Amino acid sequence: MANPPHGGILKDLIARDAPRHNELEAEAENLPAITLSERQLCDLELILNGGFSPLEGFMSEKDYNGVVKENRLASGLLFSMPITLDVSQETIDELGLKPGARITLRDFRDDRSLAIITIEDVYKPDKEREAQEVFGGDPEHPAVKYLMSTAQEWYVGGKLDAVNRLQHYDFVDLRYTPAEIRLHFDKLGWTKVVAFQTRNPMHRAHRELTVRAARSHHANVLIHPVVGLTKPGDIDHFTRVRVYKALLPRYPNGMAVLGLLPLAMRMGGPREAIWHAIIRKNHGATHFIVGRDHAGPGKNSKGVDFYGPYDAQHAVEKYRDELGIVVVPFQMMTYLPDSDEYAPVNQIPQGVRTLNVSGTELRARLRSGREIPEWFSYPEVVKVLRESHPPRHQQGFTVFLTGYQNSGKDQIARALQVTLNQQGGRSVSLLLGETVRSELSSELGFSREDRTKNIGRIGFVASELTRSGAAVIAAPIAPFEDARHHARELVEKYGDFYLVHVATPLEYCEKTDKRNIYTRARSGEIKGFTGVDDPYETPKKADLVVDCEKQTVRSIVHQIVLTLEAGGLLDRL
Repeated sequence: MANPPHGGILKDLIARDAPRHNELEAEAENLPAITLSERQLCDLELILNGGFSPLEGFMSEKDYNGVVKENRLASGLLFSMPITLDVSQETIDELGLKPGARITLRDFRDDRSLAIITIEDVYKPDKEREAQEVFGGDPEHPAVKYLMSTAQEWYVGGKLDAVNRLQHYDFVDLRYTPAEIRLHFDKLGWTKVVAFQTRNPMHRAHRELTVRAARSHHANVLIHPVVGLTKPGDIDHFTRVRVYKALLPRYPNGMAVLGLLPLAMRMGGPREAIWHAIIRKNHGATHFIVGRDHAGPGKNSKGVDFYGPYDAQHAVEKYRDELGIVVVPFQMMTYLPDSDEYAPVNQIPQGVRTLNVSGTELRARLRSGREIPEWFSYPEVVKVLRESHPPRHQQGFTVFLTGYQNSGKDQIARALQVTLNQQGGRSVSLLLGETVRSELSSELGFSREDRTKNIGRIGFVASELTRSGAAVIAAPIAPFEDARHHARELVEKYGDFYLVHVATPLEYCEKTDKRNIYTRARSGEIKGFTGVDDPYETPKKADLVVDCEKQTVRSIVHQIVLTLEAGGLLDRL
């Protein structure tokens, strides 16, 4: 197969360091260690196996600056994406990170030692410049959000010694290193390979596109989906890989191979497209399909695209000779019902009837259980998607009630639980504030930090139950906006989240308090009591606002049920 970019040698650090495995593993066990995050693990794996050749470690400051400014390492070689190891000041102080130090890099999942980094430098990046130059600077871009709110303030650069491969337990037969997939192509006798990048399920249009690309270049196809981190909200990789496996027999015999790429995408558009081309070249591809808005995150909140539709194609084409890979432009494929075939949109004569199902419409059809036409997708693909996307009335959700003590939220929660249990169709879980405090958070106090931890635990439990298809009713006081927002984010990975502000006035809560809790708080017997000597932040964007001084519990429950029905989550009684 063809050489990696720049005519260099594939930097397979695992193979290089295998003869020293026992020595390196023994050393790693006695060194200070950094435990890597999921994204850092994805980057590490592709450094170690050569997917990120010519990199041999995390970028030093001079490499980082060159890549950010002009897509080049300090050596002058082309590389378009900063690959950095971010750490906190606390980690630097605790482990004594400095040039020359050797530090073990560990897997957060099982504490296995994976590599040793010999530190070249510890530096503070210009994140504003990185955000602007690499991703375009829009603060809503997911990579910019990550950079500014998640990535730590310092970067550590240095070359790696490989200790162990990362352990995977899913689809291990499809996880090829660059050296392994290149050897596989050689065994098959393939000399031209068209790589297809995807982070979404594939349907008939994708099959037609890749077959056309292969035939037009007398090549075979590498279906190379990303199974590391993709865009928040994307379909999980387990479902997607089952779709790809179901689709594979639809290719002409022997045309296509499926391999998985453990990449943490940045959704970086043009920069990412160049990066993807380098990665696919390292994996032995000779041709690379670059799509419309390739690796773009779509639109921002103002409805404006982060990148132009063909910016990525132009970017890869600019470096075509240096990359040593042929760009295959992706034209959207559209179905022609009168001739029962697919064709590129730019080749369809005016007036010819076309059909298409958008991604939004597909998701709507999956949620509602409506038919997905065979001209759009194959029955075996639809079957896999339906298994992972039950119709709305079978999906889990969370109703999160927040309000003062004795606001009526507990009574509403219990009445709603009874109502949903009466209806049936799914399990119903009730997470009352006092119950959670005694069972999950008994060691926590009532400081802002402890209250936030408590709501985080409720959010986590609610998200797991929602993922399993349950109806969850949570009713903590939850006085702080940021904690409620975090709970929403956790749940909305798997289902709908409805914030109900039980806005019963504090005076009414006190007046009707038969347990005299407010009296004890006013006298100073109870400290840190919400509404007395601790604040309650009124929700800014509640889905429902109710008031037990003005409404009955029955009418409030009916209002919540109507909201759930309007969202398609309940079968009508």
